[in-house]
Amino acid sequence: MKKIYFGVALAISMASLAASAYAEVIPKGAECIVPGEPGGGLDFTCRSVGRVMEEIGLTTGSIRVVNMPGAGGGVAFAHATAKRSGDNRVIVAASTATITRLAQNQFPGMTSDMVNWIGTLGADYGVIAVRADAPYRDINDLLSQIRKSPKSVKFSGASARGGWDHLKVMMVAKAFGINDLSSIPYLTFNSGGAALTQVVGGHLDAFTGDVSEVMGFLKSGDVRALAILAPERLESPLESIPTAKEQGVDVVGPNWRGFYAPPGVSEKDVHAWVESSGELYASDQWKSVMKANGLVPFHYQGKELEDFIKVQIGELREISSDLGLAQ
Repeated sequence: MKKIYFGVALAISMASLAASAYAEVIPKGAECIVPGEPGGGLDFTCRSVGRVMEEIGLTTGSIRVVNMPGAGGGVAFAHATAKRSGDNRVIVAASTATITRLAQNQFPGMTSDMVNWIGTLGADYGVIAVRADAPYRDINDLLSQIRKSPKSVKFSGASARGGWDHLKVMMVAKAFGINDLSSIPYLTFNSGGAALTQVVGGHLDAFTGDVSEVMGFLKSGDVRALAILAPERLESPLESIPTAKEQGVDVVGPNWRGFYAPPGVSEKDVHAWVESSGELYASDQWKSVMKANGLVPFHYQGKELEDFIKVQIGELREISSDLGLAQ
C-alpha cells in the first residue's frame, strides 16, 4: 500500500530554539482567540495556556479566552489581520488545521506571512474512533467496509469539508487503496466534542479528529480508538491505542498546537510572546498538561516556526491538489 507521510522529517528533527531563562511578562488584558467553539482542541489550547501562564507568573492577570468560530479559522485570521493589527495583547490559537486552509487558499487574499508566528507547544496526533459497541475491530475492518460500500460509513469531524480532520480520512483511505474518496460521507461540526457526541449517540459511524479531543470519551468508555496517526505508540495513558502504521495503513498525521500574533506588532512585543511561549513550554506544569492530554513534544519558535510552516504549506498543498481539494 502507498505510504503517506505528513511532515515526518521535520517532526522527527525537533530542533528548537532554547527559551530564555527569564521570559518577559506578557501585557495585562491579554486575550487568546480560539478560531472555533468551546470544547475543541484549540479551545483547550487557549484555556490551558492561559491557566499555566498565570500559574508560573508569565502574566500579571488572567488571559481572556474569546471563541471566534467560522470559515475553518478564516474569521479569526481575518479579524486578527484586519481589526487587531498592532495589538500586542492578542494571540490566536493555530494548528495544522489552520495551515491546511491556508495551503488550500481557503482564506481569500490571506497568506501565512501576514501574521507573526509565535511558537508551537506540542503536537496532537490524529485518531480515528468509533463508539464502544461498533462492529469494527480495527482500522482495517472500517476501511474494508468503506472500500466495499463508500457511503456506508459516515464520519464526523470539527473541520470543514477539505479541512484537516476531513483530510486525515482521505489520507487513510487513499493509503488503504480506496479510490472513490469523494463518496465517503463527512459531516462537520463546530467542535470535536459535538462531533463525538454524534458518534456516541449512534447518528454517525466514526470520528476523525485528534487525541486530545477523545481523551474524556475514552476514559468514560463511550468510544474506542481504532488507530492513532503517530509514527509509534504514545506513552501512558494512550499506549493501548495501535497506530495506523502497525496495522498496515502507513499514514502519520501530527496536528501541532501553537499561536500567532497580529501583524503590525512591534519586534519587541513579538519577542516577548516568543520568549514567554518558550518559558511555558519548558515548565513542568505544561509538561503535565501535555501528558494528561495526549500531546507529544513538538516545539518551534519565531523564525524557525515560520520556516517550518512554509514547508508544511507546500506539503499540504501537494496532498490537497492530489485529492482535488485545493483551489
